[in-house]
This record gives sequence, structure tokens and C-alpha cells, in this order.
Amino acid sequence: MAPAPAVAGKIQLKTTFAPVQTIESIYTGGKVAFSPDEKWIITTVGEDIEVTEVETGKKDTEMVTTFAIKPDGRHLVSASRSLVMRTWDLSTGQMVRSYKAHEAPIIVMDADRTSTLVATGSADSMVKVWDVDKGYCTHNFKGHGGVVSAVKFHPDKHKWILVSGADDCQVRVWDLMKRSCLAVLESHVSVIRGLDFSHDGWHLISGSRDKVVNVWDLKKNKLLRTFPLYETIETVGVLAPGTEVEGDKKSGRELFYSGGDKGVIRIWDLANGELVKAQTPEKNSKHAISDVIYAKTSNRLVAVTSDQNILIYDILSGLHRVKQIVGYNDEIIDIAYVGDDELHLAVATNSEQIRVFNIDNFDCDIVYGHTDIVLSLARSRDGLVLVSGSKDNTARIWAVDVFHTDLEARYQCVGICVGHTEAVGAVTMSQKTKSIMITGSQDRTVKCWDLSKLDLSGASSDDEPAKPKSLYTIKAHDKDINSICIAPNDKLFATGSQDKTAKIWSVETGMLLGTCNGHKRGVWCVQFSPVDQVLATSSGDKTIKIWSLKDFSCLKTFEGHTNSILKVAFLTSGMQLVSSGSDGLVKLWTIKTTECVTTLDNHTDKIWGLAVRQDECIVVSAGADSMINFWKDRTEEEMEKAASEKEQLVL
Repeated sequence: MAPAPAVAGKIQLKTTFAPVQTIESIYTGGKVAFSPDEKWIITTVGEDIEVTEVETGKKDTEMVTTFAIKPDGRHLVSASRSLVMRTWDLSTGQMVRSYKAHEAPIIVMDADRTSTLVATGSADSMVKVWDVDKGYCTHNFKGHGGVVSAVKFHPDKHKWILVSGADDCQVRVWDLMKRSCLAVLESHVSVIRGLDFSHDGWHLISGSRDKVVNVWDLKKNKLLRTFPLYETIETVGVLAPGTEVEGDKKSGRELFYSGGDKGVIRIWDLANGELVKAQTPEKNSKHAISDVIYAKTSNRLVAVTSDQNILIYDILSGLHRVKQIVGYNDEIIDIAYVGDDELHLAVATNSEQIRVFNIDNFDCDIVYGHTDIVLSLARSRDGLVLVSGSKDNTARIWAVDVFHTDLEARYQCVGICVGHTEAVGAVTMSQKTKSIMITGSQDRTVKCWDLSKLDLSGASSDDEPAKPKSLYTIKAHDKDINSICIAPNDKLFATGSQDKTAKIWSVETGMLLGTCNGHKRGVWCVQFSPVDQVLATSSGDKTIKIWSLKDFSCLKTFEGHTNSILKVAFLTSGMQLVSSGSDGLVKLWTIKTTECVTTLDNHTDKIWGLAVRQDECIVVSAGADSMINFWKDRTEEEMEKAASEKEQLVL
């Protein structure tokens, strides 16, 4: 651990931390859209609109069910559960006007090419067209017998045609000039989810949950072709003329894309339904695709998934994934810094995937492998190995290369530890070497694993993950094991359990050396001091205790949290502690005085995750509120500010 800042030859205790960054939800379901220049992504969070810069993850929020962006990029139109439609100025974020739209929530919207009109489809079975600049309804179309699920303007601004689909399984073609229904197209047997036009504007494609795509001749208003896609279709769209796809030997084809319950984007030939390209399925992913957005300028397809992730694929390279945006983290269970520069944060949520955020731009890699919720994370001292424990009863070892150009190669699973009979809720790695990993499970046993024969560089990425050997197994506690930590010298390890005890063991032999008795409730976290022969424990009894490693007696007790203390870590060369609790607070303590120096408050629920950067400049907290907060040490700035103010008073 890097030394704390020194003042006049002494170690300066930390007194002040300030929030400098927050990662929070940007998408929790519903519609997703890009601004016309594709620099901003517009999403819904709960019932709010969120505008986020794609490259940096920075945010630039009214209750919405859907929205549309005018092609000129000037305005966004939103519809709310309160049945009110609002027009927003995207440059200022200010509302321009509002008006009541339908008798039931608006489900879908589309803006026309002239940026003058917006069509809305509602649960009241109505399709309406609006002049959004002037704020009035220009057309009111009746005819559908169910919830309107898709609307699309004709791409030719000289053809005043609108098409709509609904859960009555019908596609209707509307003439805006004559204010009438030109045709009712019937063939689907389930709800219509996607509509788009061919390049010449005379063919319409419709995708439905009946697992087929229909191609319609709009001159005769008849069904031309039916393509069975063998999955529940949620979205379809036509690619621009001349679009090239890697591996497609036929040029000049008119192509369309689809997405659905199998979670894979596919590109097809519109003429004959031939599959041109399918995106490589994400490993062990169970998500479905709820929408696909065509980013024409950058020639990319953006998949919106059922687990609130946004995955960006490059068309020219054959649907190679180039970026991932996590919309919603759910309850965060654990966090750990990874990478030798500590600019990436691994996050375990209520998911079988591990998410790794780039702290600079909030870009996210999703690491697939576990088959059930990931419960615990730990890292090697250099940050180049990540270990994880899961409800699938296994632990995995990952070789980390955060800057690898191939997203799939950044986190290679090089080992799977199999042997526990219940969930693995605690993992830790040896500090001086990378040869040992210890796991603790709800089966109440501890296992020590030999990693010395693993390729921890990830160079043998094509090989199947190795199965490390268990050196020993110990029946360690009478209840679930919540935490494990290996001492800085790799000679001891500690375990903390719901049985209210912490125990100290020999790493080499697995022999029990001592038991720390004194907590009145379960022990949530154990941590060795980086300097002194002591162990810190935090508990459901709202206290932190410091224990001697010589006689296992309690040396100090810290009180101040109002609920269970879930994590604790040492700071300032072992002279201070930082803790997080179920009360949603992070507290900084000075060990000598047992006093709480400062309390950090920016969470609304339990804080399960706590990570300290090795230079101790940043402390990260993450919790059940799905928020990740970055706290920066401002002690020196505050001291300089106080000294300056004192100097001014003297003058």
C-alpha cells in the first residue's frame, strides 16, 4: 500500500473526503434513442428522461412512457403516464409546451422527416398526429382494436403516409392528405412490434411476436413474402443503401435487421430472407433484445436488452461489439479495483455477470461466465488478476488486460474452482504472490486453492479454464462465512461468519490459531492491518472491533453507525479505518482515539461495497441503491484553505 501523505515528517491523518464522481442508473426499461448527431443517448430512468453523452457517460430528468426526437435535433417530445405530452428544447433542457394527448398512456412515437409532425400510438387504440411546433393535433385515426404497438412515417417527405401496428395483429396504412385509412394489412397472428420501409418506399416490412417478418407491396397493399425467423420479434429495420457487412460476398443487396427473445441481432436479405450475418451470442447471456436502434451515421446497430444494457455493434466489421453501456446496476453487492492503473472498477450486482467500469468515461465491459449471481470479488495486489465467488457454488479466476483492443480478451477466465456445495460468498488472494486463493461458502467450509500452475496472463485464451487443486478444506464456522482476508505477509488468513466470530488460521496448514469472540451479531467483514499485528472486524451489532493477533483479545471498539456495518478497511498506514453500513453511511475513524472523524452521506440504502485505491486518494462506496460514489481525499486542500484563512486574519 502506498504511504499516506506526510507533513513535517509525520503521517497526516485524513479528515475530509468529498464526492467527485457518481455512477448511477441511466436506463431502467422503455424506449432508447440517439440524438441525430449520435453524440447523446436518451433513455428513461423510472419515469424520468435521462440524456447521457455516449463517449464520456456524463449527464447533461417528468414521468415518461415514451418519447421521440425530431430529426433536426432541436426538440424532444415525451409522453407521460399522466397522459400529458411535452416538447423539450434539447439545447437548454427547458420545456417548450405541454398538452393532453390521449385518454390512455402513449406507447409509441415517431417523428417525420420534416421535423414538423409526431405520430403517437396509444393504449386507447388511437393513432394521432401532432404539429409539435404549434402544439395541436392534426389527425385522429380510429380503427385499431387494441393497444397501438408501432408507428412509422414514410421516409419520403413528399409522401404523406403513416403506418401503424397493434396487438389486434393488424397493420394499417394511413393517408395524411385524405385523412383516411388506405389499407388494412392482415397476416400476423400476434402483436406487431416493428415497421420500416424499403429503399424505394414501395415495400413495407413488419415484424411480430408471431416469429415472422412480412414484406408488403404498398402499390397493391398485398402480402409479398413471409420470412420465418424462429424467434419472438421485438424490432426490425431496413439498413441504408450500399451497407456492407463483413463476410457478405454479394454486394448491392437490400438488407434488414431483426432482434428478439434470443438476444442476437441478425441481418437478412430483404429479397429472399437469406441470413447474411448474425452477431456472436454473448457467452452465458440470458438476455433478450427489446429494441435495436440503427445509428446510420456511424454505421452501427445498438441493442437494448431486457436486462437494461445497451450494446453497440459495428456493422462493417460483421457485428463486432465495440461498446457497452450499463443502464441499471440493480443492487450492488461487491466492488474491487482492477488493472494496474486502478482506473477500472469491477462491480458485482444482482446478476451472474461482472461489470467493469472505466472510471474516466463510464464505459463498461460485461464479463460473462458465472451461471448465477456473483456475490464476492477480490483482486491480486497488482490488479491484474480478479477472483469472484458466486451462487453457482464456484469461484472463478480472471486474467485482466483492461486495455486489450478485443473486448472479449480483456477478462479471460483462466480457472474455475469447483468443490463447494453451496454459494461462495467470500474470496481472497494472497498478497505477496498470486499462488494462493481462499474461498468461503454458505456450506460453512473454507477451501485453499493452488493457483501456481495457472496461466494468469490469459495468453492461453483459447484453452478451457483450468480446474485448480484444493490444498485443504476446513469446516470453519457454524453459520455462513461472510468474509475472508489474507494477511499482508501471506502467513495468516481470517474468516468472519454469521456465527458472531472471527477466526485466524495458518495459510500453509489451515490450522486454527485463534478465535475472536465478542461481537453480539454476525461478523460481516474482516481486514488485517497493513502495519500492525491487529485485525479489524465489522458486525451486525453496529460496532467495529480491533483484535490483537498475539492473544486474540479485543483492543478497541468503535461505535457510531446506526445499523449493521458491512465493510471496513484500513487507511493511513493502519492509523485510520473507513467503514460502510446498512445505514447508508460511510464513516472515517481514527484508531488511536476511536473517534469518527467524518461521515459521508450520498446513499439511500445499504452500502455493501467499499474499495480503497492503493494511493488512498479515492474511496469508492456502492450499495443496494445501485449507486457507486467516488470520494476524494481533500485533507490537504482543506488544511491549505484553513492556513490561508488564518493568514488573512493575521493580516
